[in-house]
Amino acid sequence: MQITKLDAPRCVGGENPVWDERTQTLYYIDNTGMRVHSLDTLTGQSRTLEIPSVITTLVLRESGGAAVTLRTGIHFLDLETGALEDIHPLPATPTYVYNDGKVDARGRFVLGASTTTFETPGPDGGLFRLDPYLRLTQLDAGIHFSNGPCWSPDFKTLYFSDSWLKTTYAYDYDIDTGAIANRRTFIKTDELGGLPDGATVDVDGLVWIAIYGSSKVVAFRPDGSVERMIEMPVRLVSSVAFGGPDLDRLYVTTIAHGIDGAPAEEGAGSLYVIDGLGVSGRLESRFAG
Repeated sequence: MQITKLDAPRCVGGENPVWDERTQTLYYIDNTGMRVHSLDTLTGQSRTLEIPSVITTLVLRESGGAAVTLRTGIHFLDLETGALEDIHPLPATPTYVYNDGKVDARGRFVLGASTTTFETPGPDGGLFRLDPYLRLTQLDAGIHFSNGPCWSPDFKTLYFSDSWLKTTYAYDYDIDTGAIANRRTFIKTDELGGLPDGATVDVDGLVWIAIYGSSKVVAFRPDGSVERMIEMPVRLVSSVAFGGPDLDRLYVTTIAHGIDGAPAEEGAGSLYVIDGLGVSGRLESRFAG
């Protein structure tokens, strides 16, 4: 196994890596830096789009471009020009903000929402589903900091984290309707020394989660036990995604600022890739809207 820091734009708040198999490009966001970065892995060239607001999620669209969540709501993003189209704006004084999302096998965009009271977090967020015809439905409530939605290979289980509670939940997921049921605790990360952040699932059903604040990326079995634990060079790992021609490279985003006033670590905010894991991921679905 080898961990490599890539020659790619550094982020203040690196998040949300997503692999575009059509162009062999990795997209990732700088949330508080208000940028979308892309790394063309065929040429090694990077490109950056400036975004007019904090950006918290990006998923690719089947028709081209991306769907993104900003502090202002849900938008479509032209990945060539940076033009934005409002889809579901939030009120001027929102009670929650969107954070982290992925697309199911039927092209629905499932996204979390988080509290706006970051200093004294309340359970103001939840879980939402944006259908391809752009109807927005709330699936769950009572979430503090939403992160890491992803599915088992058969799409019968949805994983989703409340990072503030150091808890990842599992739900029964109905792929025909997009409905959820039977929320239960999948894992707690107290003993790992951090919070569950971005996540993905490989072809064997292992759930790979970036444990923010712990320097760890951990692969969990479907029963919640630990299959594998990888120590990263920096503490603030934030999200993971499989990519590469064989989907066997694990890309890891990180956060630049320090913890509790400490200076940022060397290499924090950089994009990393892990090779030689001996596992493969799955292609992420694209939003059908």
